[in-house]
Amino acid sequence: MIFVTRKICIGNKCFMKRLPHNFYLKEKSMSTNLILGIETSCDDTGCAIINVKGELISETLHSQHLMHLRNGGIIPDVAQDLHRSYIKPIVLNTLEKANLTVEDISAIAVTLRPGLPLSLAVGMKFAKQLARRYKKPIIPIHHMEAHALVARMHYNIDFPFLVLLISGGHCLLAVVQDVNKFKLLGESIDCAPGEVFDKVARRMKLRNVPEYSKISGGQAVELAASKATNPHMFKLPLPLAEYKDCNFSFNGLKTAVLRHLHRKENEHEIVADKIIPEVNDLCAAMLSAASRHLVHRTQRAMAFCQDNGLIPPDNQNLVVSGGVACNNFIFNALSILCNESNYKLYRPASKLCTDNGIMIAWNGLEKYRKNIDLTTDYDSLDIEATSPLGESLIHDVMTAKIPMKLMKLKL
Repeated sequence: MIFVTRKICIGNKCFMKRLPHNFYLKEKSMSTNLILGIETSCDDTGCAIINVKGELISETLHSQHLMHLRNGGIIPDVAQDLHRSYIKPIVLNTLEKANLTVEDISAIAVTLRPGLPLSLAVGMKFAKQLARRYKKPIIPIHHMEAHALVARMHYNIDFPFLVLLISGGHCLLAVVQDVNKFKLLGESIDCAPGEVFDKVARRMKLRNVPEYSKISGGQAVELAASKATNPHMFKLPLPLAEYKDCNFSFNGLKTAVLRHLHRKENEHEIVADKIIPEVNDLCAAMLSAASRHLVHRTQRAMAFCQDNGLIPPDNQNLVVSGGVACNNFIFNALSILCNESNYKLYRPASKLCTDNGIMIAWNGLEKYRKNIDLTTDYDSLDIEATSPLGESLIHDVMTAKIPMKLMKLKL
């Protein structure tokens, strides 16, 4: 009898075991229709393999976080060079951990939009090389659609549902009607919340605190806010309070925070790398104001969906995803809203909120199941740095001017 050696894992313990060849073939046949996902939209190189049942077979992720933290922000040329260095070993490692080859893969899903052009290009070129060599179809993925749908990997969330995507590059509200059908209700008219948190944290010099030196600006702000002793010390404006729509704006909030910071630095005669004594309270004020803004715009989106029959009363679900969704302060504020509005709130696991190959593979699987966007016309595929999400209903929301009593949050 012919034997093959397989890696068997039980819990956290793994060992090598010789198995009959026919067992290997039977096991392999159960995992047919495998989707390989590749993610390089920004600064993380991710890869994952998911089987037709939606089970994660293996994954690998390389983060450039510390490199860009030292540089004070993402430098596209540096991000591209790192993607080029890691894309091949990341994909090969993912296949090796699953004891698979590219021949076993049914389709390759890859992020093509939106994102940093130099980063997107690395993933696209590598996916095309694999697809051409092994004659596999490619499934182009919209990065924000992947964020919106990944919660369905672990939760039974039926279409349609409301989604709030909040990250360092995006902030939007949309109704997800199907795998490839989105209705955009609102988006940021200037910057995204994650971008504001990072910039303010850098200006506050939070990185000089050893506890915050190796985490993102958003994480530092949240941690500092949790230590506030007088969170109501600073009064910050509620963005777009007079606008009856679902759009977002964080620029004015950032300016107001920096103005308070500058005033306190002058008051305490702060120089060099010193930090104002009230930094925790200022972080708490900013986080509270951002949370109120997110909650109020989401509240109006819920009202618009109800008035226009976009979300059935018996299927009121809100998914919050994207890197900023990891912020528990914001998540708790949204939980209060959902409890008051009879919505169920879902959030993917933290590692699925940030950029990763799993969400790309999952989105690829959802499309694969419905035979959507699979193509072998590789030359027709190209990257898009900016790409709107679905059909825009933003004008309709503005026109509706839905009057409502904004929820008062005790945060």
